[in-house]
Formats: sequence, structure tokens, C-alpha cells
Amino acid sequence: MDPSSETDKRFATTQATLSSRPTSKDVPHRSSTDAKSSVRRKLVIQIPCLNEEATIGTTLAALPRRVEGFDSVEWLIVDDGSTDGTVAAATAAGADHIVSLPHNQGLARAFMAGIEASLKAGADVIVNTDADNQYAAGSIPDLIAPILEGKAQIVVGARPISEIREFSATKKLLQKMGSAVVRIASGTSVPDAPSGFRAVHAAAALRLNVFGDYTYTLETIIQAGRKGIPIASVPVRVNPATRPSRLVRSIPSYVRRSMFSIARVFVLYKPLRFFSVIGALLLVPGVALGLRFLYEYLLTGSAGHVQSLILSAILILSAMIVFVAGVLSDLIASNRILLEEIRMRQLRTEIEASRAARTSYIAP
Repeated sequence: MDPSSETDKRFATTQATLSSRPTSKDVPHRSSTDAKSSVRRKLVIQIPCLNEEATIGTTLAALPRRVEGFDSVEWLIVDDGSTDGTVAAATAAGADHIVSLPHNQGLARAFMAGIEASLKAGADVIVNTDADNQYAAGSIPDLIAPILEGKAQIVVGARPISEIREFSATKKLLQKMGSAVVRIASGTSVPDAPSGFRAVHAAAALRLNVFGDYTYTLETIIQAGRKGIPIASVPVRVNPATRPSRLVRSIPSYVRRSMFSIARVFVLYKPLRFFSVIGALLLVPGVALGLRFLYEYLLTGSAGHVQSLILSAILILSAMIVFVAGVLSDLIASNRILLEEIRMRQLRTEIEASRAARTSYIAP
């Protein structure tokens, strides 16, 4: 995999245009002495949307405007190429920021576009929730509590899966099994990995990179675990479903794409281990077949098991190729780490410039 091409895809979301409604929070009137002596903390609640005209108003109406521990709370909508009146409905409902993607890019890209826009808007903590009002907004204080307490930088809301009536028994089982796989792959203890209701500290948000375009939920947890970002989980409440899930169109498709995402991220962060395991699976039977041929040849002098020798050679050669691929992938992964560092520094510079521009409007 070419990291530079993934980086190009990742920065495709910068085509998004950020438009903000002027509010009193954007131009606070306080003395320069107060500005220096007090640290103002901002919470940005972001919502990725695709044709959510019918529900976005209800979702925004439930969101808080005041949360303990923060001086301001702003709402940010990511319009992922909607063709209905989602943007107009969100603006009418009081959204502070609208991020408009030029066309539909998928949930993962919309999520990351929102993260970047939230950081540039001055967010200290970002809460991501769904546009269909699936998650109870009253759980937001519980979600951000571990961050305010300094216990975590990413907090994932754990839904009461067994109590959700809209989930079939099969879906409940697969949700639990998928979360177990993510826990193993990430080295974390998140019980509800597919949950999109999560809070992210600005420092952690800078380090997140989503390479796929299907969903961000599993990939970001594995990244957090592999990068050593403190991650926690808290129980959250959910609302009755307003529509069928657009992400899970069919269980087999969701499982297949989720497993691919998990494997892909694991290869990105542990390529040598991944290819070494595959290489070992090829090498062991190859050596065993070779020893079998050698045993028969030395014991009986017969070369009648030439097919074992041929298969042994093929397996051992394949194992060597896989091991070499693992070494090359590990070297490429080192290059990806450097690219991520460059991207993080560039984004930090853009954020600081954006915040400086906002500060310049503070009245003396």
C-alpha cells in the first residue's frame, strides 16, 4: 500500500467548505487581562449528515447549549453531499457551522472532515453523534466526564445492546463478536466498538487518521490502541429508532466490510507481525513435507514422493516471499509514521492560525 496515495485521499476532504454563523461566542467581549488570566474551553458537537432533512431538526433540538466544564458549546454539521434540504433544516435549527463536502464521500471521510473543521473552530473536545437522534443527548456529560477528569482522551459510548429492540438476535451477537475482535486487535477494553457516539480530546483528534471510506468506528479504536492514546468507555442511553440503519444494509455485507477494515488497519500498524504469521503458516507445512520426502529417501532410497518435494519447495518459497513483503511493509509503515507527523504538524499550524484570527477580533 502506498502511504502517499492514502494521504492524498485523506486530504481530499479539505475541499470541504466551512461556513459559520456569526454568534456572540465567536466575538467575545472581554479585556485582554481576562483573556490571559482565564482559559476558555469549547465543546463542539459534530454530526455527519446525508439526506437527514426529516430528523436533523429533532436531533439538534435535543443537543445542549451548556455543558459543565465548558465556556461554550457549538454545533457543527457535516453535509456529505445531501440532495435534500438537510443544510437548510440544520441552519434553521441553529447549527453554528456547516461543512459541505462537494459530493458524497462516505461516513468515514465525513467524520474526519468534521474533526478537522471542529479543531479549526477552536474545539478543545469534540463529541460525535448521529443525525438520526439514535443517541440520547442527555448522555453527553457522562461521555465527556473521563476527558475532563484526565482519565482518557477518547471515550466511546457503550449502548445497551441487549436491550435495543430494533436489533435482531443475530445483529446483537455479531455486534458483541465484532467488538471482541476489535478489543483483541486494539489492545483496548471498549465493549461497543461500532458505537458512533464518542468524545475526542483535541490532542487525540490531531493524531487520528482514517484511511477507509466506509466507517471510522472500528479503525479509530484500533489506531488509538496502537498509538497509545488513552481510551475509555461509558454506558449511554439510546432513543427509539427513527429509520433503518443506512450503514448496515445487510448483515453479511457489514461483517465482510468490517473484517476487511480491521485487517487493513492491523496491517497498517503491525505489518511485520501480520505477514510473519502468514509466512509461518506456509513455512511449517512446507518444511514438514520436505522432511517427509527426506525421511522416505534416506530410509528406503526411493524418490517416489517427488510431489511432496515440489509442494514443499512451493510453500517454502511462498513463505520467503511473504516474509520479504512483511519487511518491506514494515519499512513503508515507518514512512507512513513520518507522513502522519508531517500532517499533524501542518494541521496544528492551520489550527493555530485559525485561532489567532479569531482572537484578533476580541475587543480591547
